[in-house]
Amino acid sequence: MGDSSLADANAFKNAAARGQVGIDPDAAQTVLNKIRTGKDAIETLLNSAGTLAQPPKLGKNPVGTAMAAKFVQRADGGGDSYSSALRNLLGQYQAAEEGIVTAMSRYHEIDQSAADPFRKA
Repeated sequence: MGDSSLADANAFKNAAARGQVGIDPDAAQTVLNKIRTGKDAIETLLNSAGTLAQPPKLGKNPVGTAMAAKFVQRADGGGDSYSSALRNLLGQYQAAEEGIVTAMSRYHEIDQSAADPFRKA
């Protein structure tokens, strides 16, 4: 599911880069601010994610040791760990932010090119 969302965000970003999408900068500013706030929050969580990878004190027995190791792996390991999910979400925020900024810059260009045929008549 996360990969699909990242692909969607990248598709939007690429469409904006190709000039296929334009967004009124005034209308998009609120969304852009929310994306940047979310991105900042994710970066803060990622910066402190290492503290989650501390093994809990569950006892020096095989079950406690195995559970503590599993906890550390889920917190900061690869695959479907907490950190991995945050990195994925950060990538989605970054792609969406880049797409919106590009689409905002393309808005007037697209608006002008749409109006050109009517001006030349």
